[in-house]
Amino acid sequence: MANARDTLSVVIGAGGTGGHIYPGLAVADAIRDAVPDAVVSFVGTERGLETRLIPRAGYRLHTVDMIPFDRSLGSRRFLLPADLLRSGMQARRVIEEQGAHVVVGMGGYPSAPAVLGARMAGRPALVHESNAVPGRANRFATALTPHVALAFDRTRGHLAARAGARAETVGMPLVGAVAGLDRVALREPARRAFGVPDGARMVLFNGGSLGAARLTEAAVRLAGRWRGRSDVHLVIKTGPQALAATRARLAAEGGDRVATAVDYLDRMDLAYAAADLVICRAGSATVAELATVRVPAVLVPYPHAPHDHQTHNARVLSDAGAGLLLPDAETDGDRLAELIGPLLADPARLAAMSAAADPGTHAIAADLMAAWVLRLAGHAAAAPPAAGLRAA
Repeated sequence: MANARDTLSVVIGAGGTGGHIYPGLAVADAIRDAVPDAVVSFVGTERGLETRLIPRAGYRLHTVDMIPFDRSLGSRRFLLPADLLRSGMQARRVIEEQGAHVVVGMGGYPSAPAVLGARMAGRPALVHESNAVPGRANRFATALTPHVALAFDRTRGHLAARAGARAETVGMPLVGAVAGLDRVALREPARRAFGVPDGARMVLFNGGSLGAARLTEAAVRLAGRWRGRSDVHLVIKTGPQALAATRARLAAEGGDRVATAVDYLDRMDLAYAAADLVICRAGSATVAELATVRVPAVLVPYPHAPHDHQTHNARVLSDAGAGLLLPDAETDGDRLAELIGPLLADPARLAAMSAAADPGTHAIAADLMAAWVLRLAGHAAAAPPAAGLRAA
């Protein structure tokens, strides 16, 4: 079995969507920053974005045979216990072969086998819940370990009583460029990078890692409606599959005079620095980023998210006055024009929304998670996790 004198070894379970993978990578980077010779690898599956994002970031990915915790699987969902047991045993082999001191589960169905494997191998596990309402995988995982971290304190009431009582609110681990963003310093070069005309306000449409058809359609309609304006510039993140069609529609409707479509944003720090307003889904990582960088937003929760967790995420900002919540069914070009037209014309209101955002501890959450991992591993450099952050 691994011991505290060995080279620090950590296995992180993360996969499916960028909302789980990017925070996992932020934690991995923070562990490496604290202990440069640490061995950090990931457990995921063959079907998610992890197959591309994790190797690209320089970390090894081990895959297990896990299916989603999803009722849409039909009768196959009855195989979930057997699949979970099998994938947990696969994760256990990875943990033991790597000599892992600690396992971290970042949420999403690929992390559940990692936490189960840690329990089987007798290694401590730390679970991070990123959403305001926990998903099925983490409801299961938090029953297997006393170490539970939260991105938002309001999640505590949605956990089982014992898990909620022992959980620590550490924030959402963010990648370094966003966590350390200085919007004022980066604003002018960022606006040049996106081709924003002088005096124009930039509106960023961000549908998540793969884009969102509803937001893209509304953005195209809005661009066509505003094609004669010179005081706005729309940047539409479409996802790779919708890029060509979106550009063609913009050109056909004259919207390309005020809008640019891109398939992906490699530099979210640049996008946030240039933007005056963001129209987006309400994934937990996006909500935490918006709070940290203090960009006003219109949040359109994905209506089919389990437990409607994106609406609960959105309320983190809307309840504070830092964002507006717009139902998916009401989101079209006309409604957006009605909603954001007056907002873009009111600098004082935009400034008030920006000031209302609560950055919390998201910018240091990765470091807090890394410190917790080191403490669980018995590493000499460990610091107490999330000191003073437990809710009263």
